[in-house]
This record gives sequence, C-alpha cells and structure tokens, in this order.
Amino acid sequence: MTPVNREVREHAWEELATLPVRPRAAGGQILRCPGCGASNETDDLSGRCQFCATPMVASAAADRIVPEGVVPFRVDKQDVHDNLGKWARSRWFAPNSLKKVNTAETLQGTYVPHWTYDAATASSYSGERGEEYTVGIGDNKETKVRWYSVQGTVHRFFDDVLVPGAGQVPANRLEALEPWSLKQAVPYQEAYLAGFRSLRYDVEPEAGFQRAQEKMAEVIKKDVEKDIGGDRQRVHAVNTNYGAVTYKLLLLPVWFASYVYNGKQWDVMVNADTGEITGDRPYSPWKIAFAVTLLVVLVTLAVVLSRHHHH
Repeated sequence: MTPVNREVREHAWEELATLPVRPRAAGGQILRCPGCGASNETDDLSGRCQFCATPMVASAAADRIVPEGVVPFRVDKQDVHDNLGKWARSRWFAPNSLKKVNTAETLQGTYVPHWTYDAATASSYSGERGEEYTVGIGDNKETKVRWYSVQGTVHRFFDDVLVPGAGQVPANRLEALEPWSLKQAVPYQEAYLAGFRSLRYDVEPEAGFQRAQEKMAEVIKKDVEKDIGGDRQRVHAVNTNYGAVTYKLLLLPVWFASYVYNGKQWDVMVNADTGEITGDRPYSPWKIAFAVTLLVVLVTLAVVLSRHHHH
C-alpha cells in the first residue's frame, strides 16, 4: 500500500499528557492471554498466544497512545522458511541433522511496539587521567601510572534510542534482531495491521525513557573516557542534562516461529524487516566434547613446546 505523504512525527516530552489515544482498533479486537498477560490487537476472533500457546480471551481495551509509525513487513512467509534453513545450517556445534530443518512448524506475524527517544545531552564529569611511565632497565622494567584530576563537559545528540515496549518479549532477543530500518518507517495506518497481530505496549513511556537513559549513559561514559584522554581513565561522577527530548511509538515487524527437532519445539524470532533470526537451538554434545578435547590437546602441546624452547 502507498503511505500517506507525511513524515513520522516525534512528540515533545511535554506533550505526554495530551497525546491522542485510541479505545480499540477499528474492525479488530483485543485478545488477552490469561497465562502470560500478553495483549494482541487482531482481526482474529480467537487464537493461541504466540508466547505460551495458551488460548486467548477477548478483553476490553484500555486507552492507549496511538503509534506514530510502522516499519512494514518486508520478509514474507517463504523468506522465513528459507532464512530458517540457512540459520540452522550455520549454527556452531549444532547436530548435523539440524541442518535439514527448513520449515517453520508455527508462524505468526506480529507487530511489536517500541519506543524511540531523541535527546540533546550535556554531561559534566569529574575523574582522573592516568599517564603511564616506565622505571627500571632490562628485565626489571615496570610500568607505573601518574594520575591527574580532571573535569569537563561532553555533548551528544541521541537519535532514535530504541526501547522495547512489550514486556512479554525478552528484551535481549529483540536487541539481537537489531538493527532495524527505522528511517524507513511510514506513518501509522491501521491497514498495515491487516492479517497480522499487534502487541499492545505494557511499558509506559516514562519507564521506557529510564531505560533509554541507561543506554545513553553507556555511550556517554565512553565519550567521557575519550575526553579525559591519557593512557588510562577513571570516571568518578557524571551528571547529565537532557534537552529537546522527543519520543514516539513505533510498531516493528516480527515473525514468531517454531520448529520441531528431536520431538521438542524450539522457538525463534525473525526480524521481518531484515530477515535476521534469533532463537533457541539444540547443541551436539559430541561436537562440544570433541572441541574441548582438541582445545586441551592444543594447550598441552603449546605448554610442552614452550618448556622445550626454554631448555
């Protein structure tokens, strides 16, 4: 479908209390899982939860913030089967028979809500810069460090810091599916949801911003260490001010799939934008045992050769 001619809008943080809400999807309904609590917006009248397979029940929809944008499904069902086969063949220490897996037993296309945050940050810091110097001669050389107190300020603009909005989906699995083509997002229209489920967010925007600040802090710490310079750095305190904060709710496309191997179901997730796969897989105990044995042999050989060389 052709998107309407407008950009995906960012909301100023101050607008949070006035954002539009939608009581429920037009023509759709909310199905809630009594097992794990996941809520789906779907055209289906019934169904099983894509996380725990519990039969879902109809639920009254609470008011929610309207998504601003959608990254549409670009990977179709056939692509999922093809990618699953390639993924199975490329797993280290996997049983050889896993390479024959090339079809998904279950497959459910779902839009997963994510928050994105922009912010202009100014971070004042205090710490120490370490400069190394050498004392002694020959085999008695020793590296020492002189420490100098430092302070300063670093600036960075963060664009589209991504935070999952659905607590039922493991955050580490969603992060393993990154990156997403966020700049390819199109303005939200309910027509994009036809034929797919859409999880409703349960991470509020305020809690999402706290997580975004944690992700920003990791980058800011590296900026501070670079600004301190020297050979070593100690960071004692960082105080960050956040300006021009904006955010939006995006729906990102994920195929939730499973395959059966050796009588057991294994769950995987597929980025329906790029085809990236993450998920559960079996390991071959024989291959692992062989690799460990080989490593022990190589280490032992290296030690023997080292001793022989010194003698």
